[in-house]
Amino acid sequence: MAKHRKSSSTTHASTPALAQLEQAHIAYQLHEYEHDSEHMHDGYGLEAAAKLGIDPHRVCKTLMADLGGELVTAVVPVSGHLDMKALAHACGAKKAHLAEAQQAMRETGYVVGGISPLGHRSPHRTVLDAQAAQYPTILVSGGKRGTSIELAPQDLVRVLQADIAPIATW
Repeated sequence: MAKHRKSSSTTHASTPALAQLEQAHIAYQLHEYEHDSEHMHDGYGLEAAAKLGIDPHRVCKTLMADLGGELVTAVVPVSGHLDMKALAHACGAKKAHLAEAQQAMRETGYVVGGISPLGHRSPHRTVLDAQAAQYPTILVSGGKRGTSIELAPQDLVRVLQADIAPIATW
C-alpha cells in the first residue's frame, strides 16, 4: 500500500532527497512500499512500478556514469536502458561507462536500489531522458529502498539544473 504525502513546511524530511525538494519548495508525493529483496531479478525500479501500480515508463532509475573523470547522473525510465553513447553525446564527451556501484554509493550517499537523483553528497551534472520528461509526473527514488517521489519532470530539471536528452533505449 502506497503512502502519499505532499510537501509542506511542517514535513520533516527523512532523506536528503526529500530535504532538497522541501528546501526548494517543490511539491511532490511520497510513495512507500514494502521492498522485497527475494524477488529482485527484474530490478528495484520494476519492483516499485509493480508494487505501486504505476506505468514503468513513468518510474525512473538513477544511474551514475563516468565520462572519463567526470561523474554524471542519468535518469531513465525503468522500462528502458541507459544508452552510454547517447549520454556521452548529450554531455559532449567521447565516451561514457557505468560507474561502479561502490563509487555511486560513495558519491551519492545512498545504497544501490535507493539512489535518488536528488540530495547527493556533492552535486553532479544530471541528464533526464527526453521521453520521461514528456509525462506530467514521474517517479524517482526517494533515497532509500521502498520510497519513491512523484513530481513534475520540469521541477526535477529545475531543482537539479538538469539537461534533457534522448539517453534511453528500449
